[in-house]
Amino acid sequence: MRQILSQQQLDEGVTRLAQFIDCSKSAPPLTIIGVLNGSIVLVADLIRRLEGPLRIAMVWASSYRGDAITAGNLELRMDVLPDLKDQDVLVVDDIFDTGHTLQTIIKEISTYNPIRIRTLVLLKKHGKSQVSIAPDFIGFEIPDEFVVGYGLDFNGLWRHLPYLAALDPEDRVEDKVAIVPAVRRVENDLSISEPEE
Repeated sequence: MRQILSQQQLDEGVTRLAQFIDCSKSAPPLTIIGVLNGSIVLVADLIRRLEGPLRIAMVWASSYRGDAITAGNLELRMDVLPDLKDQDVLVVDDIFDTGHTLQTIIKEISTYNPIRIRTLVLLKKHGKSQVSIAPDFIGFEIPDEFVVGYGLDFNGLWRHLPYLAALDPEDRVEDKVAIVPAVRRVENDLSISEPEE
């Protein structure tokens, strides 16, 4: 695993993104829609930097299986959205890879008849887009590598990292989790033991 963006760089990038979004002049109030699970850290950091009224909602989308994108098999859940008719919407996602996820979300949200839909992504991969749309706001452009941290994961792992790291092939081994020592209760005491092979 190699760090490619430090915690400080990410912090500065989110601050720059927030400066582009002026909620105080949005009428009606801005509705931020985060794309779960990857954008949860970004949304939390972004909204604390914004002033003025805003609403927050989330949608769930997934097109990844391990380290492979399955664009044709996008799972999307939008059943908890507020009324978006005549609203100013900002969709916030972690990464713009092929663009299929964001394109599908925009298409679905447009059926709610908002007055405007804009998009913000923390990361955009160089040369990967397969769609005609582009994000309105981009935090960083990165090489075509599989990245984790700051909300991005590999099979549910590594979201908690405060920095962004590229996963090397050896980091993608599914059963690496088994290497972590197990904690178990032994006669009212906690002991740490190595996992069984």
